Amino acid sequence: MSMPIITTSPNPISMSQAVTDLLESIAMEETALSHILNAEGEKIQKALAWDDISLEQIMEVNSTVMEMVSTVNELEHTLRDKLEFISNNLYYPSRDPQ
Repeated sequence: MSMPIITTSPNPISMSQAVTDLLESIAMEETALSHILNAEGEKIQKALAWDDISLEQIMEVNSTVMEMVSTVNELEHTLRDKLEFISNNLYYPSRDPQ
């Protein structure tokens, strides 16, 4: 997986573009978190596929996965807060005068 590419413009950007950029950044972070959760699932599957795994080893794998899921959960809350900030403070749809 490659790193996301964020381009910058020498010209000032519009409010609409700023909101779009913020939403894109949230989407990229969500994608990264989904890859992390997928890797944790694969970690569990690999550990359970071992022939001679002990209960202690299973519990250790489970513990590390739980820590990562907890961290991802905290990051999800941060992303939700970002999205709420955007929707409450930055996004004003254009209104055509009637």
